[in-house]
Amino acid sequence: MDTPVKYICVLVFLVSMTIAGLNGVEGTSYYYGPCGKHDIEKEAEKLEPCTYAAQHRRVPVSERCCTVMEKKVKNPACLCAVLYSQAAYNAGMRPEIAVTIPKRCNIADRPVGYQCGAFTLP
Repeated sequence: MDTPVKYICVLVFLVSMTIAGLNGVEGTSYYYGPCGKHDIEKEAEKLEPCTYAAQHRRVPVSERCCTVMEKKVKNPACLCAVLYSQAAYNAGMRPEIAVTIPKRCNIADRPVGYQCGAFTLP
């Protein structure tokens, strides 16, 4: 009689942990952050070709930077998070200048007027 009680306890424990695990997965799957499942710091590293253009307003933007930026403007919330990230700050990027890069690249479908922190995308 002692053995069935142990099996029932183990079974109840496993079922409760499974339910708790499934609820935890479901609860966190809806929100990852502005860049989805991607790490903001790693996304900031992808903007490395734009570093010089994000430091100086009148510098021509490289074609490589424009290619990267064209992908980033599709998710303006992620772009803003990246521009305000620690990696971008450490690289010397200035958000008030970096938000002008999509316009300087002549990206047609950029999110004009999107509020990015204290700055608006032109």
